[in-house]
Amino acid sequence: MTQIQTDYLVIGAGAVGLAFVDTLLDEDPDCHVTIVDKHAKPGGHWNDAYPFVALHQPSATYGVNSMELCPDRRDTRGHNAGLFPLAPHAEILAYYGKLMSERLLPSGRVDYYPLTEYLGRDGETHRIKGILSGEEQTCTVRRKLVDGTWFQTSVPATHKPAFEIAEGTRFAIPGELPALWKDTANLPDHYVVIGGGKTAMDTAVWLLEAGVPADKIGWVRPRDSWMFNRKLLQPAYHAIEDLVKFQVDLVEAATASETGEEMFEELGRRGTMLRLDENVTPKMFHFAVISEGEVDLLKRIKSVYRQGHVTKIEPGKMHFASETVDLPENTLFINCTATAVPFSVRENTGPFFNGDTITLQLAQVPFVPYSAALAAFLEANFETDAEKNALCPPAPLTDSTATYPYAVMANLMSTAILSGNEKVNAWNAKSRLHPTGPAVARMIKEGDPRLAKLATIGDTIKANMPGVIRLGMAAKEIHENSQPGWKAA
Repeated sequence: MTQIQTDYLVIGAGAVGLAFVDTLLDEDPDCHVTIVDKHAKPGGHWNDAYPFVALHQPSATYGVNSMELCPDRRDTRGHNAGLFPLAPHAEILAYYGKLMSERLLPSGRVDYYPLTEYLGRDGETHRIKGILSGEEQTCTVRRKLVDGTWFQTSVPATHKPAFEIAEGTRFAIPGELPALWKDTANLPDHYVVIGGGKTAMDTAVWLLEAGVPADKIGWVRPRDSWMFNRKLLQPAYHAIEDLVKFQVDLVEAATASETGEEMFEELGRRGTMLRLDENVTPKMFHFAVISEGEVDLLKRIKSVYRQGHVTKIEPGKMHFASETVDLPENTLFINCTATAVPFSVRENTGPFFNGDTITLQLAQVPFVPYSAALAAFLEANFETDAEKNALCPPAPLTDSTATYPYAVMANLMSTAILSGNEKVNAWNAKSRLHPTGPAVARMIKEGDPRLAKLATIGDTIKANMPGVIRLGMAAKEIHENSQPGWKAA
């Protein structure tokens, strides 16, 4: 059994762990980091994702601070036309591979163990094991263990369906669809997408854009979802007016509403939130971002099943708890029921910094890489856990229209806390992962006339904060009662 020594042992080489390591290397030039990950390559869950997946939000603020992800241009074709690019699956994996091979490992301060499982503590040391070799090693950590696995990201390839699949049923996960061309003599006569989240939306869009007629697609949506309008969430320097509108809409809608559901209805009227069916009031909100072009495509699918969750599928039939639906015998069922971030992880929420352990969570929802990079900055620049935790209380991972106002309130409070600290404020101004910091700094340097409009947002937020807090606190109670194990840290 060999012995490893390091300052920081980071579990996970995905978006979370790598954003942390990337920033830590810049902020603490003397530290050494060891990364262990179960996957064969950097990129975490992106290794398991379906090949036509892409980011939901523009790539400008995804990845790590030190390296751009996508060129600074607008798409000219497809459902994202006119908007800034969304990095596709292959590009994201190549990005993280390049980060590891051209920045992290050449630094001489990072050791990387792929195909390696973290086994836990053994007294004063930590144990890791090569998945293929079976070889165990011990690791002495001079400073801290960094857990980058809190999100427990789930994708269709690693998710077990909760329904029965009868023998002979044509069944697939999204990642298998591009291979349909290999057997053109046996193409399905009909397709049924199972799931109401963004994976299901991506899959339905892919089928439509691949040429499958809308009347040959059925869609099981037990719950509909509200989604952010991507048009308002473009890179800040190019679309600061839209980001201002987005933030103003949030606080004004909160002030004008008595419930989270009313807030979403108001945001829908303003075009800030989008939905697939104007006759259905969505109850779900998982922070998905979508374009108006995608919504227009998805509305073409008219066979939508809302009978609840599927209990069993078989050739020619789909079963719900109290109803059976007849379908063409040669139907391909596509399972899209995996939740990207299982919301049960809320039960494990605690402080970011706890003695010799850092648990990477959300400092602001839904900014995952930014939150991890912020944690690295705080670790390197502040002394005590109390100081660090005061600057980054974990943000609530809400999942419904009733509880989302809590997340809005928490994000605004986090912004106030962080902007009130001189060191953090200066770092945000140069952090590529921060949604507005570098853009505002650039505008100030250039004397951009749009700053006058931007300056008014503070007064608007301040005037509406009583309404935000009123609605946010009511949503907080709903959130905590729906997940008894979760309490704000």
